[in-house]
Amino acid sequence: MATFAKPENALKRAEELINVGQKQDALQALHDLITSKRYRAWQKTHEKIMFKYIELCVDMRRGRFAKDGLIQYRIICQQVNVNSLEEVIKHFMDLSTKRAELARSQAQALEEALDVDDLEADKRPEDLMLSYVSGEKGKDRSDRELVTPWFKFLWETYRTVLEILRNNSKLMALYADTAHRAFQFCKQYKRTTEFRRLCEIIRNHLANLNKYRDQRDRPDLTAPESLHFYLDTRFEQLKVATELELWQEAFRSVEDIYGLTSMVKKMPKSSLMAIYYAKLTEIFWISSSHLYHAYAWFKLFQLQKSFNKNLNQKDLQLIASSVLLAALSAPPYDHLKTASHLELEHDKERNLRMYNLIGFNIDAKLETREVLSRSSLLADLVSKGVMTYVTQEVKDLYHLLENEFLPLDLASKVQPLLTKIAKLGGKISSASSVPEVQLSQYIPALEKVATLRLLQQVSQVYQTMKVETLSKMVPFFDFSAVERISVDAVKHNFIAMKVDHMKGAIIFGDLGFESDTLQDHLSVLAINLNKSRSLIYPSQSKASKLSAMLPSLADIVDKEHKKLLARKSIIEKRKEEQERHLLEMEREEETKRLKLQKKTEEAEQKRLATEFEERKHQRILREIEEREREEAQALLNDVGKRIKKKGKKPIIEGEKVTKQSLMELAMQEQVRERQEMEKKMQKLIKTMDHFERAKREEAAPLIEAAFQRCLAEEKIRHEREQQLEVELSRERHEGDLKEKYRLARVMEHKMELEEKVVSRRKAEYDRMRAEREERLGQILKARKEERDLKRKMLFYLKTEKERLDKLREEEEARKREEAERRKKEEAERRAKLDEIAERQRKREQELEERERLRKEAILRGTPLDGPTRPSELPAPTPAPAAAAAAAPAAAAASAAGSGGGKYVPRHRRGAPAETAAPPPAQPPSDRWGSGKPEERGAAPPGDKWRPSSFGSGSAGGASGGAGGKSWSSSRFSR
Repeated sequence: MATFAKPENALKRAEELINVGQKQDALQALHDLITSKRYRAWQKTHEKIMFKYIELCVDMRRGRFAKDGLIQYRIICQQVNVNSLEEVIKHFMDLSTKRAELARSQAQALEEALDVDDLEADKRPEDLMLSYVSGEKGKDRSDRELVTPWFKFLWETYRTVLEILRNNSKLMALYADTAHRAFQFCKQYKRTTEFRRLCEIIRNHLANLNKYRDQRDRPDLTAPESLHFYLDTRFEQLKVATELELWQEAFRSVEDIYGLTSMVKKMPKSSLMAIYYAKLTEIFWISSSHLYHAYAWFKLFQLQKSFNKNLNQKDLQLIASSVLLAALSAPPYDHLKTASHLELEHDKERNLRMYNLIGFNIDAKLETREVLSRSSLLADLVSKGVMTYVTQEVKDLYHLLENEFLPLDLASKVQPLLTKIAKLGGKISSASSVPEVQLSQYIPALEKVATLRLLQQVSQVYQTMKVETLSKMVPFFDFSAVERISVDAVKHNFIAMKVDHMKGAIIFGDLGFESDTLQDHLSVLAINLNKSRSLIYPSQSKASKLSAMLPSLADIVDKEHKKLLARKSIIEKRKEEQERHLLEMEREEETKRLKLQKKTEEAEQKRLATEFEERKHQRILREIEEREREEAQALLNDVGKRIKKKGKKPIIEGEKVTKQSLMELAMQEQVRERQEMEKKMQKLIKTMDHFERAKREEAAPLIEAAFQRCLAEEKIRHEREQQLEVELSRERHEGDLKEKYRLARVMEHKMELEEKVVSRRKAEYDRMRAEREERLGQILKARKEERDLKRKMLFYLKTEKERLDKLREEEEARKREEAERRKKEEAERRAKLDEIAERQRKREQELEERERLRKEAILRGTPLDGPTRPSELPAPTPAPAAAAAAAPAAAAASAAGSGGGKYVPRHRRGAPAETAAPPPAQPPSDRWGSGKPEERGAAPPGDKWRPSSFGSGSAGGASGGAGGKSWSSSRFSR
């Protein structure tokens, strides 16, 4: 298997192989590409490949390759571009059709070329032997070899396309178009076997469609478009079946149409229904079902009258006359009076089936179906007003056959009416589904019905009649035909008569056959014996003894009255018990009856299903046997014809011969014919050999003489032509010399002109060359200046960019250093503040402890002697240098503690600053001496927290600013 990087490479490779004559390799290469899973993504190239692939398949008649390729291509483009698949299939069918038509045009005798019973069957043994024996001399055999393979391939093409499109809802139109093409193929070339197979294929497709409902692209039959395509296909199938006179397939097509509409519960259009009933009339007429034929005509008349507005009065009158004549043609008796139970059941089922087909009741229930009969049909024709449209002759015939009682003159009055009716008929308007109506087709059936009516009326008047008299009364038939008609009528209990040929008489009436007399002879004998016994031994009445019973009559009456009353009460009780018991029994019986009815219904359903399967199986077996019987009969006829041609005794039709024995007999006959043909051919070859040898011996001297004569003539012709060529050459040479002398005189002028032209052109060339070099120099100079300018600009931009980058980096470094410095200072400040806050907290705790001790001492009445804490001792006076050094530190601490002050680093705190002298230290008594809450909780206005109250000017005793002040004040207030 060759692999290609792209699909286009496979197409090129296939074209190369085709150009060198290797079509098989090209087909295989394209087939490998299409079936490969590597190229499953659809491209436009795939369509070109499929076109080429289909052309190769058609050229080489490879149907299986084409089917496989189309299936794979359907998988590729089903969900992407289904229109491409449609185009490929159309191209496939068009190519196959063109090649088949080309082969048909090349054959001169199409009927002989297509004399094949089955396009799918292999060649028969006799055909093979005849082709070996007779060679290629037969025109019909050469046509067969030329035309038949292409028509077989075209048939395979239709089957392949239908198989591929059977479950594709997106290509329903193409499926219907393919089916129509196949139908027209069968119709054009009278292919009855292929038409049956085509109908079965389409029928199986619909059955599988209903069986497997979970398919992805399954067509929806309830959709109007899908239903239209399927119905259109079925109606085309029905038309072609009637045109090919395949009446069984036509009836099955009618059943297919009814089944399809019953499945979707939707009626077709009125135009299609008109075609439906028109074809039903033909089918029922061919099958001699006159009653069903009449019903179909009645339905067609109603449709044409209601929906066909193009019908004129003459056409409507002709159709109505056909309806009435069809109804009158039906036999006037019932076929089921003498039928057996099995026949009755079969006929009942058949009637219900025909009722559905004719009435087209897709929702009808079994209980509401009527019985199709001749009398009900005639009553419907009268009630629906059909009689108002028929011709006068048909109306008179109806009255004679149905209403008049003329036993002697019936036939004589009916015959002229039938003669007039036979001349009626003609074409219907183009809008009608029935193109032509001829009433003469009903004449034989009407003559039979008139004969039956005559026999019925004569049997009611006469008991006996001569045969000659009856023959004169019936001018339609001779007496043998009348006898056959009467036998059928007697069989169905329409009339009672007997023909006595010895006396030449006909006896009418109830003949009292011996079987009817002996049927109940024992019961008659018993009744008669009982009557005789009653007459011989009459019953005797007993004497009355009333006189002996009179004295005790009153007591007896009372006793009897009491007994009657008691008996009455007992009877009433028993009645009540009996009624109660009966009610219970009725309930039980009703329950049993319902259960039994349910079981019976289930068993009946199972039985009907089993019978249906058995009938289906038997039908299939019958069809198989019938097909084998037809094939055996065809072989038998063929062998019989061959044997008759040879003058031998043909095979007897009644002999039991099998298909195998017929094949062996045909083979033996063909072998014998081949041997005889070989002997004839050897004899013919020998004769032709002698004849050819003698002919060549006689022709040899004549051929030699003719050759010598031709040789002399050719020599004379050669010499004459050579002399003529020499003269012509001499004349041409003289002319050329004259022309040379004439041109030599102007040679000097030519040289002067040439020098002038060359010098002028050289000057022009030099000037243009100088201009070009000057222009190129200017261009080069301008380009050089432009490059220098560009180079300088690039250098300047590069330098400026480097400078800006350097400045940006320096600025970013400075900002980073500043941020780090600020972060470090902030951390130091926070640590200092935390330390100050901790010291402040300790001092507050000491103050609170001192206050508590002071209050306890006051409560005990013991005064405190001196300060309780070392911090309350008076501070020593600092030295002037120390005081001067402490002042800047205190100012810096107070500035750092304030909320809006600037933080002073440690290394700058000792720097000299112009600060005021610290205020004098206030004694502790000024701040805490009063002991009043209002004096302790609030500082004097404008006075800040003085760190000198707690220490001697150290940094740890400085105030914490506004934050420290508020915090300590809140603690003191608490």
